[in-house]
Amino acid sequence: MSESVSREQGALASRGMTKSYMTRFYELHMTLRGGVTVLKAAFFNRDPRRVARSLLGKILLRKTPDGLLAGRIVETEAYLGEGDAAAHAAAGQTERNAVLFGPPGHAYVYFIYGNHYCMNVSCLPDGVPGGVLFRALQPVAGIEQMAEARGIAKSDLRKISSLRKISSGPGRMSEALGITRARDNGKSLMNPRSDLRIVDDGYRVRRAMVTPRIGIVKSAEQPLRYFIAGNPFVSG
Repeated sequence: MSESVSREQGALASRGMTKSYMTRFYELHMTLRGGVTVLKAAFFNRDPRRVARSLLGKILLRKTPDGLLAGRIVETEAYLGEGDAAAHAAAGQTERNAVLFGPPGHAYVYFIYGNHYCMNVSCLPDGVPGGVLFRALQPVAGIEQMAEARGIAKSDLRKISSLRKISSGPGRMSEALGITRARDNGKSLMNPRSDLRIVDDGYRVRRAMVTPRIGIVKSAEQPLRYFIAGNPFVSG
């Protein structure tokens, strides 16, 4: 066991984390050290609905000078392009949304409500718009660093309710991972050398739920929100 893993696992124990959570935390760290597969372009070069469902259970990684931040993707939403009134691509290509019309597997980041960023990944072939919004992560590595970025005290992390505040919601997860438009828009999420990428550690989702998207007005009735059933880190 590496010193950094041992130190963070000890911190989890001191905050009263359950044995099962600590076991999963340690196993994930061991996996991240050499047993993960970076997703390829073919994974994203599909209908956003298929991509959104397939992303559940995958790991979103951020490499920082202070260590690795990681969260398991537990909630997504599909946006279908020009025929979807809620999609940013609905009105056609602009400078702001150009990533959605570009090659698959790249981060599309935008600023919303004047106070937080949201991140999507582009889907479908180059020139065909479509994307998936990341709505929530279950924090699994770099938890204290992510909590600090969110302004959450370490003393509060023994409570699931506080852990949920780290990355349950698109704005929260972006802040926890330091995702901004200037830093990440257009970045490949498939490059093994990238500081922001998506990997598969072999985790399999037992049951996924599909509901209408939330927090939107246009095309709100379409069942395009996907989440891991029973996961406490789903945003709502």
